[in-house]
Amino acid sequence: MSVIEVKELVKQYDKAKAPAVKGIDFSVEEGEFFAFLGPNGAGKTTTISILTTTLSKTAGQVHIAGLDVGRDAKRVREKVGIIFQQPSLDLNLTAEQNIRFHACLYGMYTYRPTFSLMPAEYKKRVLELAEIVDIGNALFRPIKKLSGGMQRKLEIIRSLIHTPRVLFLDEPTQGLDAMSRRGLWEYINNMRKQNGTTVFLTTHYIDEAESVDTVCIINHGEIAACSSPEEMKQSLLRQELIVDATDRAALVRELASMGLPYQTEAHIRVPYQSRTAQDIIGRLQTPLSMLKIHEPSLEDAYIDFLNRGGATA
Repeated sequence: MSVIEVKELVKQYDKAKAPAVKGIDFSVEEGEFFAFLGPNGAGKTTTISILTTTLSKTAGQVHIAGLDVGRDAKRVREKVGIIFQQPSLDLNLTAEQNIRFHACLYGMYTYRPTFSLMPAEYKKRVLELAEIVDIGNALFRPIKKLSGGMQRKLEIIRSLIHTPRVLFLDEPTQGLDAMSRRGLWEYINNMRKQNGTTVFLTTHYIDEAESVDTVCIINHGEIAACSSPEEMKQSLLRQELIVDATDRAALVRELASMGLPYQTEAHIRVPYQSRTAQDIIGRLQTPLSMLKIHEPSLEDAYIDFLNRGGATA
């Protein structure tokens, strides 16, 4: 069942010559890990803003958990958690007070004036999340005295406190150190498994999208490609063996006799699709002076896609 459905979505800003979003269609299944990628100005932020009810659409249909984002905005917000790209904290409150107000606004608990008076369940969950992102020592300090990285961690805790059905992550690990990034992703993956949470990610760390179920690229306001990371890499890039030998002529003759295409540059590059690297290497008799196996990453595919001008894959 689709938990996010977008059909013919259009957003036209006043005085803009062309729509920022041009009639796009896509869907995200319940429990899916979905990555939304695109260069600056592609329409990515506009689309996410509409999905999270912070921006109105010009035309089209958008449903979150079966609810229309225009007619049922309040109920949609109850179903989602959001980590915004830009900070959205009250700097005059402590870290814990920001979390407490958020939890009470979502109707999880009756508001109490101090942390100690809140229910044991709330206190346990806050401390658990604070440990995951390593912010425990700063929970009761004013936000304005925390570093940018600490504030980012707090926003993560706040967005997860009500166990949302759909979690929108807009550059969620920006400003986090490597250990905190790893801890956050471990928690999010566990949460997905335990609660069936749907995760909608945008990120500049393309490696974070390697393990998603679906990657969707938006460019110039249009959906340009949508598939699994593996399918995208296979459609855009090729796997290659990079080999060489002291007797390069003998190696080239062998490759030709096997019907393999190759390119002779600084070394010999042998693309392969239908065969495995092991099969090719096992058939070679010429002693190799160099052997590398190049497996393209999602980042390679994404950059290649943009360098081609964003043509539909």
